[in-house]
Amino acid sequence: MEELIQTVADKTGISQDQARSAIQTVIDHLKDKLPMGLGDKIESYLQGGSSSIEDDLLGGLKNKIEGLF
Repeated sequence: MEELIQTVADKTGISQDQARSAIQTVIDHLKDKLPMGLGDKIESYLQGGSSSIEDDLLGGLKNKIEGLF
């Protein structure tokens, strides 16, 4: 997550503390809007944890597409 914080700070010209706050705001928003558990997995991934985000996203998309037919 530190790399993301640094990237946001560099690209926007804000401090690292401000970038950290902005990123946390986005994560909190995602946790409210995404299916239960997926936001937590994204947060874990950004904090350096191992997560199967790709599998969850693709699996969820596959289930929705299958539900259409």
